[in-house]
Amino acid sequence: MEEGGYRSWAYCSGGAHTPARDLSGPEEDANAAGLLAGYNGRSSSSMGLPSLDFDTPPGLQIAAGSPGPLVRLSGQWTALALARSRARGGVTTRLASLRGNTSAQWDLSAVVRMDHVGGQALWRVWGRKMPERVTLTDTQRDIFARIALLETHREEPEPVERINPVTALGHGIFSFADHVYGGIALFGRVVLDALSVLRRPASAPWTEISANIYNAGAKALPITALVAFLIGVVLSYLSAQELLLFGANQYIVNILGLAVIRELGPVLSAILVAGRSGSAITAQIGVMRVTEELDAMRVMGIPHGLRIVLPRVVALAVAMPLLVMWTNIVALTGGALAAQVVLGIDVPYFMRALPKVVPIANLYIGLAKGATFGILIALVACHFGFRIKPNSQSLGTGTTSAVVTSITVVILADAVFAIAFQNVGI
Repeated sequence: MEEGGYRSWAYCSGGAHTPARDLSGPEEDANAAGLLAGYNGRSSSSMGLPSLDFDTPPGLQIAAGSPGPLVRLSGQWTALALARSRARGGVTTRLASLRGNTSAQWDLSAVVRMDHVGGQALWRVWGRKMPERVTLTDTQRDIFARIALLETHREEPEPVERINPVTALGHGIFSFADHVYGGIALFGRVVLDALSVLRRPASAPWTEISANIYNAGAKALPITALVAFLIGVVLSYLSAQELLLFGANQYIVNILGLAVIRELGPVLSAILVAGRSGSAITAQIGVMRVTEELDAMRVMGIPHGLRIVLPRVVALAVAMPLLVMWTNIVALTGGALAAQVVLGIDVPYFMRALPKVVPIANLYIGLAKGATFGILIALVACHFGFRIKPNSQSLGTGTTSAVVTSITVVILADAVFAIAFQNVGI
């Protein structure tokens, strides 16, 4: 078989060698079928063909000689045979000990089969040149001649481009500005699509919106409930340890209520949705890019913003406040149960005192955070989804970048909310 301009030769005992043929096409298929039919019930020896035992290990014997040692090779020196010998710690270790020995005499006449892998192994031991004293067959000499020819045409590796810190900083700034510009443009497209839907409600993709609300909201209830319950228990238990020192057991309601309703509920829900639904949105759009569905939609005149981006933004904007309420309820329940065990505060008292010590404005702020976080997560996920290139590596990188960026944007938005509403509900 020819590969890279060179023909691979198979060498067997007796000095016979034949070039490997490219078995393709109807004529070769018919010949192969006839050969298989003729092989049925007969061995290779009965057909007059040389018998090849692919389990024959490579052999290496070193005898004393003048002026250097005499190295005799035998058996099969092929990729499979050398791999098996290496696993057993065979001739490969002894062969490596002969590296650089220019006085050795080599005898390869007893080798029954050799391929280019075996030839390359010997070529490296010989220092990438033929030794002065070596006994070879014609086929072996042809193999080493081709290996030497490949050495003369070896391509040098491409130099790695080194980027200095200043250039890397510039690239980072321009990349960040490009992402910001793309995010703002995507948000503007969503606003225009939303206005067009308000003018013509019949054009809204209600089915896609409903499906995304179910996938991003209803399917996320179990995982958010589990995490929220555990967070409530941990927060209540740790707070109780400090409150017991000062005898302020009743203030556990204030700590849990304000922390969960105002901060932990929205942020925890947003992080879980960013890791679960945000990555799914990016992967879905990326797969559409790989399978050229996005190009097909553009050819058919189907707008990406109306059919892909808007349903996901609306779905997360609706589902996130509901998930925030669900997270608040489950987290406060877990905290109330932990407070009853550690501090002896019963659950009915906890529920009665909660509305008195936590103003309702904190709930409104938490719900507003949920809706805002949902919109930001959907926009970031769609932004990175459309930037995925049609290859698997870009799909994985884009999905990872979408999750990390979504969580970062959520935390930044939460900081903005904390500064803007620092005097509200406290």
